[in-house]
Amino acid sequence: MKIIKLFKSSTFRLALIYMTLFGLSVLLLLGFIYWSTAGYMVRQTEATIDAEITGLAERYDLSGFSGLKEVINERLSRQGMNTSIYLLTDNQFKPLLGNIGTWPVEQPSEQGWLSFQLDSTLVPSDHRHKALVRVFPLRDDFHLLVGRDIHALVEIQVLIREALFWGLMMTVVLALVGGFMMSRTMVHKIEVINDTCHRIMAGDLTHRIPSSGGDDDFDKLVATLNRMLDQIEILMQGVKQVTNNIAHDLRTPLSRLRRRLDMLRENDHGDNCDDELIEQAIGEADGLLATFKALLRISEVESGSRLVGFQAVDVAELLHDLIEFYDPLSEEKGQSIVLETQSIKPFQGDRDLLFQAFANVLDNAIKYTPAGGKIQIKADDNSQQLQVSICDTGIGIPPSDREKVFNRFYRRETSRSSPGNGLGLSLVEAIVNLHQGQIILSGNSPGLTVKILFQRTS
Repeated sequence: MKIIKLFKSSTFRLALIYMTLFGLSVLLLLGFIYWSTAGYMVRQTEATIDAEITGLAERYDLSGFSGLKEVINERLSRQGMNTSIYLLTDNQFKPLLGNIGTWPVEQPSEQGWLSFQLDSTLVPSDHRHKALVRVFPLRDDFHLLVGRDIHALVEIQVLIREALFWGLMMTVVLALVGGFMMSRTMVHKIEVINDTCHRIMAGDLTHRIPSSGGDDDFDKLVATLNRMLDQIEILMQGVKQVTNNIAHDLRTPLSRLRRRLDMLRENDHGDNCDDELIEQAIGEADGLLATFKALLRISEVESGSRLVGFQAVDVAELLHDLIEFYDPLSEEKGQSIVLETQSIKPFQGDRDLLFQAFANVLDNAIKYTPAGGKIQIKADDNSQQLQVSICDTGIGIPPSDREKVFNRFYRRETSRSSPGNGLGLSLVEAIVNLHQGQIILSGNSPGLTVKILFQRTS
């Protein structure tokens, strides 16, 4: 079954395509090697025969038949391996001189070349040798045949062809084996990923794809997938936490609202009591509406639809309006708000959203700073960035919770009995992200410092 799956894999098909292309390349290379070696040897043999014929023809022109006969006899007498072939005949192709007995019956080519099997009189062997000769007509109707016994050349050509054939076969076999092994490795790695995905789909969000520990492309892909799974797990945990928080936050006001409506239905004590219960029910309903309104507000900001409303904002004026709005609340708690600003250039943004973000941070500072505390707002501006800091002397936030406070419905108070819905800083983060800014929380000894940084674009 695994073999069938292996042959169906795209990796194996790619390996076959690569093997085919590689085999064709090797075939072309081996063909060129054969042509350049065996072909070169044949051409060298032909050139040697041509040179001999030219020399004999010149000797015949100078010295006649006797001179030609003398040269041929001399060459035959000093020939050790009997590789040269000579035959001189009359006009009836009757042998006059040479080391073969008859004129070959094969017809020569237009250039006078022909190839034939030598008889046993010249080569005493069980194997017939092949000869390559050239026919050259002489004057006085004589015919001259000069050639070479090319048995060694043929054997070399056969040896080269066999070597090339087996080389090609070894290339194909090695390519198949390599493709099979590579495909099996890749299929195994893909099966590991599939198995991990199935386990995650079954509910085990903590499972991750194992890595080989190397630094190749596949390990980088595994690392990226595992980071993606980490992010998915965090998001799923966030959704689960948000769901639990929503259930906690809405269950209590809904229960109170239900109880007060029941009391209204059963109340027989007069209009004043009814009015009080109605006001309390309306307050609970307003709280629920505020929660859903905040969620919708965050979704609207995160969608980026407010980008079209960006315009130049006077941040110094905005902060003055903010302090003027919250002064009564801070004076009621005996707190002081101090604003320190320099010359601030206009900033491109949405004024209403920026006011909402700074207001949420300042509202938290007033809420968690005890009576007599101090709240300081600073605005620093330069060519690269605009920084707004809101510092208080309240209870602060531990470092372990400073990332969590931006999660929706997150509240440090586990009983969740105090007013609020845990969406204030989530909305602040969404607004700052919309303006391509950054929020940094740090301690103020005592208290908390919230820095909001906005990068200026040129």
